[in-house]
Amino acid sequence: MKSYHITEGGRLTLREHPVPEPGPGQVLVRMRANGLSFRDLTVLAGDYPLPVRPEVVAGCEGVGEVVAVGAGVTTLAAGCRVAFTVFPEWLDGPFGLDRAAQLGSALDGTLTEYAVAAERGLVRLPEHLSYEEAAALPLTTLTAWNALTGGRPLLPGETVLTSGTGAVSLAAVQLALLAGARVIATTSGPARADRLKALGAHEVVDRSEHAEWQLRVRELTDGRGADTVVHVAGDLERSVRAAALGGEIAYVGHRVGAAPTGRPLEAGLLFGAGVRVRPLAVGSRAQFTALNRALTVHRIRYHTW
Repeated sequence: MKSYHITEGGRLTLREHPVPEPGPGQVLVRMRANGLSFRDLTVLAGDYPLPVRPEVVAGCEGVGEVVAVGAGVTTLAAGCRVAFTVFPEWLDGPFGLDRAAQLGSALDGTLTEYAVAAERGLVRLPEHLSYEEAAALPLTTLTAWNALTGGRPLLPGETVLTSGTGAVSLAAVQLALLAGARVIATTSGPARADRLKALGAHEVVDRSEHAEWQLRVRELTDGRGADTVVHVAGDLERSVRAAALGGEIAYVGHRVGAAPTGRPLEAGLLFGAGVRVRPLAVGSRAQFTALNRALTVHRIRYHTW
């Protein structure tokens, strides 16, 4: 079997190994599809906030077919279609450093032909999705799900604001619509705006036409602002100013957006806005299971491309 390893200088090196055998409580998976994201680029660039083990197998998003199970495995069998959880030890509850070991950095990842995982580090795939359609579930889609469901409750009729047309934002648009929310999306350029409208966004604010886009969001919400803001990149100050009193900003990623003036975000602005900023890191196994249940019930084939 072949695997891609992260070697010195941020290079991907192809290596050959014997096919591993699952031990007690473990499952052997033949990989069928992988997702790639901005996270993988930051790992290769040496700009990732979590430790990266030398020679680790790269990649954290992957799905495949169970081909063998070890002693004591009770919930999976050969032939089951599964996805890997990015944080195999984060089963439920809040995130913590005691459960921060991650595939493709501290732990061997999914860019391999075969992979062994603990039974608890896998979840079943929705039956209606192909491997290719499900490949972005473990990181991209679960992050969007956590952004919308992991903090303050999102109620039908509330407003969700997303930023751009990256994979997390596109997933957030579709999941917010599933929850009955009104979706306002920001982007730049008519082609991207058309893409967001085709996905069902109720309003699209073109940043090339509205430099102070937070004011346009306020106008579209009759001055209230967005109840939930999925902030993926860009200007955090404008996201704060676009949020409703008592709203929440789900902060995706580890780079803090600069203020328009170049100054750090002022604490007084956060206090006055009455907004909670919630950093998040993908999601737990329990959240992944809930996401898959929602996709299954509604037969959603979401798009992140």
